Amino acid sequence: MKDIMDLNVYTESLEFSNTIWKLCKQFNHFDQRTLGIQLVKSADSISANIAEGFGRFHYKENIHFCYYARGSVEETKDWLRKAFGRELLPKHLENKTFDEITIISKKLNRYINSIKTRSNSKY
Repeated sequence: MKDIMDLNVYTESLEFSNTIWKLCKQFNHFDQRTLGIQLVKSADSISANIAEGFGRFHYKENIHFCYYARGSVEETKDWLRKAFGRELLPKHLENKTFDEITIISKKLNRYINSIKTRSNSKY
């Protein structure tokens, strides 16, 4: 794979972060500054860390950044729970949003496992 845009987990996480940005853009000033910015940063961090790892030379470095991405998935879930709990996001989007991030999480884990397999390293 030569181009990051060929990596499905990357393109899906990029699309997801753009969706989150559009939703948070509609928050009022207080909600943007207290929760929205954090939610956008954590969602953006998923694809950003996948991309950084993809650009690294060694498999171990790639895996390292994928672990950061996995942490960002969990952080994003936390901010989403808060956003839905505080009724900042429409309730009808809750299941769809959590389904999307769960799919990204599973694909990220499969990607990590594929890197491990390719590297023939023991982790």
